[in-house]
Amino acid sequence: MISIIITSFKEPDTIGKCIESVISQRIDHDYELIVSAPDIETLMVAKSYRDLNSRIKLFKDPGKGKSYALNLIFKKLKGDVFILTDGDVYMSDGSINAIMEHFRDSNVGCVTGRPVPQEDRNDQYGYWANFLFDAAHNLRKNLFVNNKFLECSGYLWAFRNNVVSNLPLDVAEDTVMPYFFFEKDYKIGYEENAKVYVKNADNWEDWLKQKIRTSKAHETLNKYVNLEVAKKTKSFSNESKGLKYLFTYPKSPKEFYW
Repeated sequence: MISIIITSFKEPDTIGKCIESVISQRIDHDYELIVSAPDIETLMVAKSYRDLNSRIKLFKDPGKGKSYALNLIFKKLKGDVFILTDGDVYMSDGSINAIMEHFRDSNVGCVTGRPVPQEDRNDQYGYWANFLFDAAHNLRKNLFVNNKFLECSGYLWAFRNNVVSNLPLDVAEDTVMPYFFFEKDYKIGYEENAKVYVKNADNWEDWLKQKIRTSKAHETLNKYVNLEVAKKTKSFSNESKGLKYLFTYPKSPKEFYW
């Protein structure tokens, strides 16, 4: 049994495509789909899908933060595995089954999908998005193949139920959860065929805000986990590969300038 959770906030224009990307898949497991949002506009769109599909359930987020809402939702779910995604993205066909294949291994605790930009490389921000996402893909794939620790992406990720009871409220859930599982000797999986398509910032102000939010998600990690786990992945060898990738990724003088 799978519990698929879509968390959303004021995304009535995108939540429908996200829901459709789930229910259009041929999923090999019984599942329930929960749409969580604090705003009526998003929930009303989700309700139109619920009226046609009994697997869909709605949850009115009390508006006290994403982790607070998830802790409430987790208590109501039936799934052996929870799969989480966001209301402003959509996933590739077959991604749910691809993620679930990893859980055939009882040693796997978390699995992350592969974020892919909706933008192409034709402008500066699209290029930056493609570069960063492709770099993250290469890093996660390398760490996974070598059975090392890797962080999940909140755009699409999954974990076993009944291993971790509650999420801390002052740190991003997709950031801290893999540490919890790794400290309990679970492996973290990466499924590159479970693609999730992400709309990125197209101006400097939004781009900077996005990166600051990502950085802040790590600020309080040391309150809950041993960060030496992650430091082991940041070797001189790995950093050198990243620097090389920075200068080999461009395909034109314009991209090299960017």
